[in-house]
Amino acid sequence: RALVFIAHGAGEHCGRYDDLAQRLTGLNLFVFAHDHVGHGQSEGDRMVVSDFHVFIRDSLQHIDLMKKEHPELPILILGHSMGGAISILTASERPSEFSGMLLISPLVVASPEVATPIKVFAAKVLNFVLPNLSLGSIDPNAISRNKKEMESYTSDPLVYHGGVKVSFVIQLMNAIARIERALPKLTLPILVLHGSSDKLCDIKGSYLLMDTVQSQDKTLKVYEEAYHALHKELPEVSTSVFTEILTWIGQKVSAAGETSHT
Repeated sequence: RALVFIAHGAGEHCGRYDDLAQRLTGLNLFVFAHDHVGHGQSEGDRMVVSDFHVFIRDSLQHIDLMKKEHPELPILILGHSMGGAISILTASERPSEFSGMLLISPLVVASPEVATPIKVFAAKVLNFVLPNLSLGSIDPNAISRNKKEMESYTSDPLVYHGGVKVSFVIQLMNAIARIERALPKLTLPILVLHGSSDKLCDIKGSYLLMDTVQSQDKTLKVYEEAYHALHKELPEVSTSVFTEILTWIGQKVSAAGETSHT
């Protein structure tokens, strides 16, 4: 009934969306994803990208391949964390191409603790001198309150557990600057899900997104106390997240089907 492209977050890989993909294929949707460059089973140094736009370019290429095979189907894009940033910028490249966008804890603004003016300046300087300097790794405790999910994250060999390099942080900052310019141009239907206790992607970004996009059809659902990976959270949260996503996509696909038949 539709194509759904999933963009995974920083340091992880698309295999971590299998459970969501299974549920979506149950709705007769064609779900596809890939590991971004420098992630999972893709090539390149771990979490290194020459320009954030490489992620966008690869996403558009993958989408084009699938559209060629299924030209008549509407397409939706779903992104988590950094994958949310990728989704926003991918959709803004082709504003009329997507029937909807779903974002789980998207990266829209830099978190205030990380991006103090002094730290930003230091990162820019370091990028010239020591681009490979590690600024510390992603804290697995910030991913989810679900101990089982945390263990599966820390023991997953395809997840990158090393330090995040200065050069990668600079690319994330570049992406955030581009998102700021892209948001006012977006008019497609949007569903945003965010945990109020997310320490990795500031929820302020989701509020900013809701205020800035021009979409008539936009929804933000906040999960109180929930952490970053809502689809890997405590069972009551992740169950609700899956239900929200499936219901929302179901509605968008039916609507897109009706417009194509009229």
